[in-house]
Amino acid sequence: MKKDLGVAPYLFPMPVLMIATYNEDETVDVMNMAWGGICAENMVALNLEESHKTVANLKNTKAFTLSIADAAHIAESDFFGIASANTMKDKFARSKMTAVKSSRVNAPVIEEYPLTLECKVVEFQNQPYGLRVLGEIVNVLAEENILDEKGKVDAAKLNAFAFDQFRSGYYKVGEKIGQAWNAGASFMKK
Repeated sequence: MKKDLGVAPYLFPMPVLMIATYNEDETVDVMNMAWGGICAENMVALNLEESHKTVANLKNTKAFTLSIADAAHIAESDFFGIASANTMKDKFARSKMTAVKSSRVNAPVIEEYPLTLECKVVEFQNQPYGLRVLGEIVNVLAEENILDEKGKVDAAKLNAFAFDQFRSGYYKVGEKIGQAWNAGASFMKK
């Protein structure tokens, strides 16, 4: 029997995404966010609160990188969600992570994260429920050690983790349990 839980943002998994931007003084800001994802083949959508320092940076630079958090950097990634660059000016420096300037957009690439999407801001959408930022993916950077023999990202090697909205936990992702567009093919036969 199902129990009524009312209105709650209960979807799983929620990606743990790291948005990296430059502050007005060219220092690096990284924000941990789970309310975003792919919205078209070359587009991402980020749902943010206007009060985040990252939003001011996005409006100023019109660019960002979006990295997938990996289990090796769970402490740093969680810290980027706890600390606010509005009040902690040395937020990124405290993490001891390193960044280089993207060659394609005016945003930092965090060296330690294995997969990064380089994006330019396409549109800010002020909605009744918050701010949505649409970004165009102009390139994807991947460490060679997360690629398979065909040069595609191997989810198991990525070592990503997802956010559990139910109990505020992180869960490692990566075990393949089926092949998309094939696992349900038997239902196509009459």
